[in-house]
Order: sequence, then structure tokens, then C-alpha cells
Amino acid sequence: MACGSCCPASDKGTSLDPRWRTALWIALAVNAAMFVAEITAGVAGGSKALQADALDFLGDSANYAISLGVAGLALPWRTRAALMKGVTLAALGVYVLAAALWGVWHGGVPHAEVMGVVGIVALAANAAVALMLYRWRTGDANMRSVWICSRNDAIGNVAVVLAAAGVFGTGTAWPDLIVAAAMALLGISGGVQIIAQARSEMVSTRQDYSPALG
Repeated sequence: MACGSCCPASDKGTSLDPRWRTALWIALAVNAAMFVAEITAGVAGGSKALQADALDFLGDSANYAISLGVAGLALPWRTRAALMKGVTLAALGVYVLAAALWGVWHGGVPHAEVMGVVGIVALAANAAVALMLYRWRTGDANMRSVWICSRNDAIGNVAVVLAAAGVFGTGTAWPDLIVAAAMALLGISGGVQIIAQARSEMVSTRQDYSPALG
């Protein structure tokens, strides 16, 4: 991965930028609202993919709240927050993967129409958030983690819409389960990326904040 997206950021980055904080508040509101909508539709429609996407919205809402809480703090604190977000994202991915595997033996056929409509609405919401956060995609681990979350959401929404088409066309739950599993793996991958960058920044900040030797 290129240095421009992974190298430690300066303590005097854009974390205090009012535009950054405003963008996070908007992202938090959108994700919280979409979590409620998708988890309701996912349970009612029997869709594991929608439920997976809803959990992603929930995780992102918590992540945006954490980012707002640490914005303006020293880089070591922002890096610790990013590490926590990476672990959370990976853990949600593991949970969704387990739920998809459970659905192979115990799930029914979801409602394709519900999946399609909710997936399109979620895609529009996440595309707007991802576009809004695009300018901060190469910031420190905390900022990059926000971008990765919004990017993953938009990709996941496209997959949900495709899964809805697959369920409608085949009359089986397999497209829904496959997409749920793929979204879980995407979440795990994103979490691992965030954890790796945060750990790298932790090493750098220890050196920067340690008293000079000799």
C-alpha cells in the first residue's frame, strides 16, 4: 500500500477542521437512521444481507461517534481510537459471517422486493456520505478508518441490490447468503487494514513522544 495512505499523520492534521466535524455529524445521523430502517426491513424480510448491512451501519455509527470524541486530541489518542474501530469492524464481520453460515441450514427465502427497495435507498445514502468524506481518505488512521467504513458501506449496498435480483431470479436464499458472507469478509478485511495502520502509527508516535535518548 502506498505511503501516502498509510504513513503516520502529523499531530497538526485536519482533525480540528470544522468541515471534518460537520461531515462526521452528518455521517453519524445518516448511519443511525439507516441502521433502524435496515434492521427492521432485514428481520421483516428475512434477509441476512440486509441484516449484515444494518450491523455495518450500527458499527459505523459508533465509529463516527468515537471519531467525534477524539477529534482534536493528540495523535496517540486518535490512533488508539482507530485501533478500537478496526477491532470492532473485524468483530462485526466475524459475527455476520457466522450468521450467514447459520442461514445455510436454518434460513428461509427472503423477500426480494424488500431487499431491492431498501438496498437502493441505503446505496443513495452511503454514496452521498462516501462522496462527502472522500477528501479525508488519506489522513491519519482515524480519518482513513472513517473513509474505509463509508466505502465499504457503499460497496455493500450495491451487493445487496444484486442479491435482491438474484433472489428474485432464482427463488432461493443463496444470493442473499453469499452476499452476506462477502460483506462479512469485506468488513474483516477493512478492520485488518485499520488495525495494521493504527499499530504502525503507534510505533511511530511512541518514538515521536519518547524523550530523546543519549
